[in-house]
Amino acid sequence: MKSSLGKNISRYRKLKNITQEELATQLNITFQAVSKWETNQTYPDITLLPHLASILEVSIDRLMGYTSHQEQKRTIYEDEYAQDGYYWGLAPSKMCYKILSLLPPTKLLKLLDIGCGEGKDAVFFARNGYQVTAFDIADAGIEKTKRLADKIGVHVNVFKADVLDFRLESNYDILYSNGVLHYMKPELRQEIFFNYQQHTSPHGIHVLSAFVTKPFIPPAPEHEPNGHNWLSGELFSLYSNWLIKECDEVIFDCNSSGIAHKHAMNIIVAEKP
Repeated sequence: MKSSLGKNISRYRKLKNITQEELATQLNITFQAVSKWETNQTYPDITLLPHLASILEVSIDRLMGYTSHQEQKRTIYEDEYAQDGYYWGLAPSKMCYKILSLLPPTKLLKLLDIGCGEGKDAVFFARNGYQVTAFDIADAGIEKTKRLADKIGVHVNVFKADVLDFRLESNYDILYSNGVLHYMKPELRQEIFFNYQQHTSPHGIHVLSAFVTKPFIPPAPEHEPNGHNWLSGELFSLYSNWLIKECDEVIFDCNSSGIAHKHAMNIIVAEKP
């Protein structure tokens, strides 16, 4: 927990638009002390944690690097995933085949599925020879991923995590995410993607999609309270130093909620130099 404390202080301080000097003044300490916290050179005195958490408007649990049961957000898909059958079906996304063609598993390749849902794509990757790690915030989705992997006879290292809080600490060859990135708050995207890119192996690839806002497409009927659509081209701008192999914007029909509607989506395939 201590190793993530400094990162969390920095993350939530920036989210509140508070400088190190301003935080130090409110805590009656030096800004050098705050700087040392954020670089994990030292740690706050335990007596300061309540005041620190209050200033940053987070719980001490979250500040320390984990989310209590009461804090955990409930995805709108939790109940859907708890039903029989697979909400999104079992056919892998077309994006999966881009990875197979660009970076086939002719050697051990580590792949991370960000927001795996019920696990259909994660299991597809494992079935094709990738070493797959996956996470999602929905408990029912995680359980379905495990059951599907067991049924197919493959291993997927799947766990529960919130895309807002989870950060990589080891490298991956491939990062994959389809229809999940809108859960990232706009003010956290640069920091999260810097982490993702820093922990991608040389010549590794990212294959990602993000819902984007278009004035001529009405909002989706699901009304997701934690969703924040991207701006058109915003995802592409985060990869200016990478080799962009593909960037596309598509509009497609959807009936996931039982109500016909449309989505606009940006898709990027990028390789780390």
